[in-house]
Order: sequence, then C-alpha cells, then structure tokens
Amino acid sequence: MSAAVTILGAGVLGLATATELATRGHAVTLVDPALGPGGHGCSWWAGGMLAPFCEFESAEEPVLRHGQASIDWWDRHAGGVSRNGTLVVALGRDRAELDRFARRTQGYDVIGGNRVAELEPDLAGRFDRALFFPAEAHLDPRAALAALQAGLAGRGIGVTAGPPDDAGQVIDCRGLAARDILPELRGVRGEMLVLRCPEVTLARPVRLLHPRVPIYLVPRGEGLFMLGATMIESDRRGVVTARSVLELLSAAYALNPAFGEAEILELGAEARPAFPDNLPRIGRAAGRIYANGLYRHGYLLAPALARQLADHVETGEKPEFWHETDDQR
Repeated sequence: MSAAVTILGAGVLGLATATELATRGHAVTLVDPALGPGGHGCSWWAGGMLAPFCEFESAEEPVLRHGQASIDWWDRHAGGVSRNGTLVVALGRDRAELDRFARRTQGYDVIGGNRVAELEPDLAGRFDRALFFPAEAHLDPRAALAALQAGLAGRGIGVTAGPPDDAGQVIDCRGLAARDILPELRGVRGEMLVLRCPEVTLARPVRLLHPRVPIYLVPRGEGLFMLGATMIESDRRGVVTARSVLELLSAAYALNPAFGEAEILELGAEARPAFPDNLPRIGRAAGRIYANGLYRHGYLLAPALARQLADHVETGEKPEFWHETDDQR
C-alpha cells in the first residue's frame, strides 16, 4: 500500500530518499525552503567519489559494503557515473603512507610507473609505484542532484517551501540543521576548490597521500577539477582559510606542476553532519523519522539510507542504521 511521506531537506539524502520512495509508488512531498543554486550545502560541495574501498581506510565495514552497491544505484537513477577506478599515489618521501593505506584497505592492484603512465599519461614519470582501485567510480555531484530533481519533477514532485497540512509520515533529512532535535550532531568542516587546468587531463580521481594533508583531485571534464578536502572539527561554513588554500594548491602542484597555472574558479567550505562514531543513524525524534550523520560519505551512503527508509515506511521494520535513544530502549 502506498504511503504519503513528507521529506524535510533536499540535499543528497533527501533527494535520494524521495527518489527511492517515488520509484516504489509512494506519494512524496519534498520540503526545503533554502533550495536554490548552490543551496544544497555540503551536497553541492562534495567530491563525488564513489570510492568504498579507499574510504574503508578510515571507515567502518558498512561504508565498504553499502558503498559498493551505491555505484549501480547512482547509475540507474542519475546516470553520469564514470567507472574508471581510483588511483592512489604518494611522493617518494611519503612512501610509507602508501604502505599504510594498502594495509588498511582492499580491492586494489599494486602497480608500477609504466602502468601509472598507461592510466594517466599526464602523471608519467612522476610515480614509480601506486595503488589502483579498479572497481571504484565517480560522478559530478551537481549534475547528479539535478538529475534526481529532474526525475522527481517528471513524476510531478517538486520542492516546496513548507510542508502540507496533511504531511503524512515525516522524514527529516536536514543535515546539520537538525541539531534542533539531534544534539549529538557535530560539524566536520571540508574546504574545496574548483580549478580549471586544461593542461592536465585525468580520467579518474587521484588521491595524493600525505601524513598531514592528503588531497584528492576529481576530474569534471573540460579541464575542470574538484580539489579537496580538509577535515576540520568545526561547523564553520562559507569561507576558505588561506592556510587550507596554500596546502591544497601546494599538494596539487606536487602532483603535477602544471596545476601551478590553474585558474581558481570557486572556493567553498561546508560542514558535514556527523555523529560521534561517524556512522549514519536512522531513528525517531520530535515525532518524526530522521536520517542523518552521513559524515564524508554522502554520495556513497545516501542510496543505502534511502532504501532502508523506504523499507521502513513499507514494513515498519527497523533499518540496519536504526538508533534508539536511552528513553526508547
């Protein structure tokens, strides 16, 4: 039986949940008074890496398991997924970081300089050893958000500024804005740059390991790259610090000196919502269902939470990420 569901928040989790429910035939209302160009918060500023194996280096097992399934979900509902894998490299002085990364993850091939040059000709001669994760993928987050919105619009589902009088079941996907009902949420600040550098071509995300400032570069096509990202325990948004810009650009220059001539098109800082254990939660608070705490895994875990929420709406069974507060136990 179909249900009427109102979803609060039109970032990546809200849009994915609305898409999953609408696909199953449920009546969905999507509410986000702040939605607009650049109004998606941390969803707008994400790197778009669908990299469950790389993220497993510092994440828990659910990220690896659900992250692998997310690649097909995005391909099915948004398209635009590039399945070219991920390349992980380190400068000679940081060789130990590559070994440490390899010990903490899986799903990679250890490759030499010739293979690096085959995969990324513009990195030829710069790295004699690397890790290649062939099963990983990436997408353009802004295009993916637009594709989900277009898909919902095709079903007659737009975004409204406020909930209807009869909201039905309410699912709260507001990210950090939900701290009014979820006091354990904290912000983890990420600072990113969008660069234009036509002199460099990359076919896949490249991660440059460093003991203090690891970076990633994600190709967006036509000479565009997303460069990120810092991890700072802070909920400060909007502005990027000079230190972070210097560190990120220095690392990009170390990857390929041609980035020294890159144009900086955008700088942005957003705060990712996270719980103390850095894993997402689904639960009940303030008379509604909430889903939150995607941390740095928004695009990787949003499909899994969307499916679990849809299953919960249909069956009432508690999802894997269900969290009960002390007074609910």
